[in-house]
Amino acid sequence: MPFTARFALVLAAGVTGAIVLAPLAALGLSAAGWRFPFPRIFDRTVMATLLIAMLWAARDLNFGSLLSRGFRHPATPSIVRAIRGLVVAICAIAILFALALALAAGGNGVGDRGAAAALIPKYFLSAIAIAIIEEGFFRAFLLGGMKGDFGNRVALIASAAIYAVAHLVRSPARFYVAGYAPTAGLITLAHSIDQFTNPAVAIPTLIGLFLLGIVLGKAYILTGSVYFSIGLHSGFVLGAKLWPKIILGRAMLPWWVAGGGAIPLIGGAAAWAIAIVILAMLRPITGARRTAA
Repeated sequence: MPFTARFALVLAAGVTGAIVLAPLAALGLSAAGWRFPFPRIFDRTVMATLLIAMLWAARDLNFGSLLSRGFRHPATPSIVRAIRGLVVAICAIAILFALALALAAGGNGVGDRGAAAALIPKYFLSAIAIAIIEEGFFRAFLLGGMKGDFGNRVALIASAAIYAVAHLVRSPARFYVAGYAPTAGLITLAHSIDQFTNPAVAIPTLIGLFLLGIVLGKAYILTGSVYFSIGLHSGFVLGAKLWPKIILGRAMLPWWVAGGGAIPLIGGAAAWAIAIVILAMLRPITGARRTAA
């Protein structure tokens, strides 16, 4: 059975497990005196059940070997590639911030840049953690596995599309359950596609995430490891966290800079253009001399 079909079965098993177990988890947390919105409990349960399902099917999915291949030490030291990716992301984000600040009439809608800068150490550690987890999953595992089924180009496009959609598949509703609610998981799952029903939210975010996924995936294919992608990803996560702290009045800026959707940093045409430029220059930027197998 191809990797993609096996992964689809594992994904279905993980989601099914979460539908059954999340109400039990909510009941247990409530009994312990902790009260959380059920969609948050469901999201965490999905992560846990999917991880368990993937580990259960690790041999069939080549889970260990794909991760090992993605995190192998390249000829260029891994820290050098990670720093190089981070610098590229910081330069791209600096351009976006400079455009926004230049177009903000009289500084209207601009937040306290000093206060935002003070948050960088706090956000940076979480940005690194997010980048390592997502690059391990979406690039080393998913893209690496799909390459065997479809080849580099189709696997790159498909994995980038999955990466984009996955960031919007979550329930925007925040509701609580009392006692045991066996259908709460199904209700949350049904609401997980709500964001796709609002084009103003979904389309800018999907375009931005898809282009970012293409850039990150292409970097992985070129370098044969996730380190450059981790650095690049960390920088964009950091920028996404700082953007709403500095750009407070998006309505005062043109949409192509201010961005739209759930992640405004990458939801505008300026960010899309920068992503395309980075994609075109990836080979010299990464220092890759040939396409990795």
